[in-house]
Amino acid sequence: MKIHEYQAKDILAKYGVAVPRGEVANTLDEALEVAKRLFAEGAKGVVVKAQIHAGGRGKGGGVKVAKTLEEAEQYAKQILGMQLITHQTGPQGQKVQRLLIEETAAIDRELYLGIVLDRAAAKLVFMASQAGGMEIEEVAARDPKAIHKAYIDPAVGFQPYQARELAFALGLKPTQINDAVKFMMGLYKAYMDTDSSLLEINPFITTKDDKLFALDCKINFDDNAMFRHKDLKELRDIAEEDPLEVEASKYALNYIKLDGNIACMVNGAGLAMATMDIIQYAGGMPANFLDVGGGANQQQIEAAFAILLADKAVQAIFINIFGGILRVDVLATAVVAAAKKLNVTLPIILRLEGTNVEEGRKILQESGLKFQVGSTMKEAAELVVAAAKRQ
Repeated sequence: MKIHEYQAKDILAKYGVAVPRGEVANTLDEALEVAKRLFAEGAKGVVVKAQIHAGGRGKGGGVKVAKTLEEAEQYAKQILGMQLITHQTGPQGQKVQRLLIEETAAIDRELYLGIVLDRAAAKLVFMASQAGGMEIEEVAARDPKAIHKAYIDPAVGFQPYQARELAFALGLKPTQINDAVKFMMGLYKAYMDTDSSLLEINPFITTKDDKLFALDCKINFDDNAMFRHKDLKELRDIAEEDPLEVEASKYALNYIKLDGNIACMVNGAGLAMATMDIIQYAGGMPANFLDVGGGANQQQIEAAFAILLADKAVQAIFINIFGGILRVDVLATAVVAAAKKLNVTLPIILRLEGTNVEEGRKILQESGLKFQVGSTMKEAAELVVAAAKRQ
């Protein structure tokens, strides 16, 4: 689950991590009120920042520095309601529905801090780099040595000596080291306490008077842990998410929209990945990743069909099921009922294996619907790609 920058900074502030003064604004009047208050409190300028779930906002025109209240009003009018296009939103962009208005800082240096799980090492890794304000992926590709890493033993957690090593690697002044250690320890505690999957400060800045601030912040949470955090779950902004993905989450379906024209319905994430691969191998493009899980019922199957059909780009449906927990005959019955109820006219190609597979195939054959069943994944993939091309 993703949250906005202003929400992430509110969380960090509770852990003693320094963030600039600022407030969220949902309207132009609110934005002007916040800007007035900041200027009255001594701010030399304010930053008007679009709040969307995507990076690259500055390059897209969604971050502006205002030195006067008039400029703040001009930028707020310009950004609020705009369709902001960045490298992460795609060409359709994302509508800006709220702004973060915060004081400017006298930046001396822009650095980077981040915490993420390194799956290969099976440990969390705390990363630091002097190349702040840049895409960390670009930094890693260009100069891997520019990223300093501290691997965290899960039994003992992130230690102050590791924070000091990272602080020295960043070239911080001796007078800034202790503050940096406190800053990093706060980030780690916030990461752990909230069951985060990613915490990134980019840029992490030093100011001309030697203070440290999180100028920008990105936090993603582990969806599977949100039952432990009802307060964090309330931070979810479904307006920032794909409507079909939101609908899928209501039925405990794992759905991700893609750019192709062949819809996929599978039971199991690994099988979903293999299905998308074999569709591309056969010359097609998957329209989605949809995992109904091992124990899907008819309601979920119907919901899955409705979600697949709501994507206007879809020209054929590929159902790839390996029946273990979910028996093939149960799946087949649900598929037939859903196809009839929703009046599905698109070609449906299935590949079925596992428990009660023969009974499942018989149910499909006797349904009166024009299903095609491939004997192998390869054959089924070729059938669905050909069917999509005929549409």
